Amino acid sequence: MLTVVIVVHLMLVLAMIGVILLQKSEGGGLVSSTSGFMTGRGTANVLTRTTALLAVGFFITSLTLSWLAGLGRRPASLINTGAPATQEAPVGAPAAPPLSQSGRGVLDQLRGIAPAAPSPAPSGPQVPQSQ
Repeated sequence: MLTVVIVVHLMLVLAMIGVILLQKSEGGGLVSSTSGFMTGRGTANVLTRTTALLAVGFFITSLTLSWLAGLGRRPASLINTGAPATQEAPVGAPAAPPLSQSGRGVLDQLRGIAPAAPSPAPSGPQVPQSQ
């Protein structure tokens, strides 16, 4: 079904391009005002009506294609109303302690860097010592 609509849509596009190029313009398009074939006011009416019908067909096939494209999609909810808000760890993975208990950041945990020993708090101003 989708392939048929696409083929019809492409045929309408090509026909509409051809009809638009045949129309007379002020700058002198493909059909000049001096030629004896397809001149006069009757030609403008035929080409204008044909362009309008092709445009309506193009619009209808465009809407049909967008409807067919969205037919199999389902809306996904961002909020899970029925399930509790918990996150399960994969089976066999060690549980990571919270940041406040381990003293390491997430990147350090991913790299496997051991936490540094906490340094003692200074009691007062520190003076650099020469060596």
